[in-house]
Amino acid sequence: MAATTHTVTNQPPPLVGYDVFASDPALTEGITRHIAADRLDEVRQELGRLGEAAGSAHAQQWGEQANTHPPVLHTHDRYGHRIDEVEFHPAWHRLLGHAVSAGLNDAWSRPDGHLRRTAGFIVWTQAEAGHGCPLSMTHAAVPALRHEPELAAEWEPLLTSWIYERELGPAAEKAGALAGMAMTEKQGGSDVRANTTRAEPLSAPGEYALTGHKWFCSAPMSDAFLVLAQAPGGLTCFLLPRVLPDGSRNSFRIQRLKDKLGNRSNASAEVEFDGRTWARRVGEEGRGVATIIEMVAATRLDCVSASAAVMRQAVAQALHHTAYREAFGRRLTDQPLMRNVLADLALESEAATTLALRLAAAYDGGTEQDRQLLRLAVPAAKYWVTKRCTPVVAEALECLGGNGYVEESGLPRLLREAPLNSIWEGSGNVQALDVLRALRREPGALDAYLTEIGTARGADHRLDRAIKGMLTELADLEGIEARARRLVERMALVLQGSLLVRHAPPAVADAFCASRLGGDAGAAFGTLPHTLDLAAVVDRSRPVLDP
Repeated sequence: MAATTHTVTNQPPPLVGYDVFASDPALTEGITRHIAADRLDEVRQELGRLGEAAGSAHAQQWGEQANTHPPVLHTHDRYGHRIDEVEFHPAWHRLLGHAVSAGLNDAWSRPDGHLRRTAGFIVWTQAEAGHGCPLSMTHAAVPALRHEPELAAEWEPLLTSWIYERELGPAAEKAGALAGMAMTEKQGGSDVRANTTRAEPLSAPGEYALTGHKWFCSAPMSDAFLVLAQAPGGLTCFLLPRVLPDGSRNSFRIQRLKDKLGNRSNASAEVEFDGRTWARRVGEEGRGVATIIEMVAATRLDCVSASAAVMRQAVAQALHHTAYREAFGRRLTDQPLMRNVLADLALESEAATTLALRLAAAYDGGTEQDRQLLRLAVPAAKYWVTKRCTPVVAEALECLGGNGYVEESGLPRLLREAPLNSIWEGSGNVQALDVLRALRREPGALDAYLTEIGTARGADHRLDRAIKGMLTELADLEGIEARARRLVERMALVLQGSLLVRHAPPAVADAFCASRLGGDAGAAFGTLPHTLDLAAVVDRSRPVLDP
């Protein structure tokens, strides 16, 4: 009888069939902290259902399929008629449909809406990240449309609907709709004021014809798009529907889909407007940036949340693998050097999640203090958290060794996804300069930020020292623009540190302050002081399979 060589040993079971929400203490504790007691059970149950779905075999399979079979552009039908449609794999529609039915496009219609949505976004993005783009655009379009009450009355009920309708049609005939965005042009990039797309007024008030080319159009299969164009009065925001009120197709020419590094399940396109492209003005002429800025702020928070989700899933995979895998007679997680790496990654993940939830709670708070805090904290968090995503995922992949480098592990997809949110909605320099702009123009924003971090003063000497150093740097305006990244990094770390000191277990807060604020760590992950309670940090974050 021939001997077998294919007995499988020393391999972890798949991380499947678990509750993504319940297995993340930073998320569950953040919900408990920010949600009113009379709504807490309802929100926990809601997120628990979503967490179980996100950790299911079905959702994981959908994520794999949606990325294995990326969208396909069909510019014409078989007879030569121009249709400009994007075809998606059924798995994409299942992912997006489940997300819409869970309200992940709607933060506006219920109490704690932003916090619920952000937590749900972090949970469901761990199943697959690409379909988060249309969810984010749709959610964020609402505050921009409110600058034009008539348009808001028509479109807001559709954009916040929990019904997913994949087929295009007139707004009046739909029960739910998705929104995309097209601001960036070849010559401008983040400098949207360099846009050359023209908007010519038509005879009906508020209606225009657009001519131009958009280099990046997010979610081109959507029902409507917010776009920027040069009207007679200057750069202006417009709503461009795919289907006109009479049921005919608007002139919306998809030239090609971008072949991207990651985010491959999602379509990003180049589009052209040919002078017959019909759009309606949103806000006043010449106030395009001011009109759309709230949309930008909302999507920047989603960049933070999505990065937190990608980090959490990567760290969960690393923690799970090392809890089962043995080498040299011990489980990997029990070996001091691996435990140091895992604890370091877990710290980064928890700090990102905790900060995202705090920002979401500030959106729900709605006070002037909250608004001012968000003005400074959102670009700072967007700068720092999104930049930490790629090195975290790369290190987590390494924890799986060669297994992590194989597509079947799911880590390569996460690694390709990781840089996206640092680029989307303004890359690092744009965020850093936006923080400087807020410091110069809105002194109340700095006051709100200092009030927030000040609530933790005296709780940890390393945090106190970091706050003092940051204030010293803020007081020195010499060469401030060239130092902007350094300053914004410090502001984000101090904010994370203050949150963890106030709310995280002592082992987590101690390790974060020692390494991120006290300077007692190296440049790579896994260089935490060995005297810390690293086992407690690791055990806290490890996902648990359902029995």
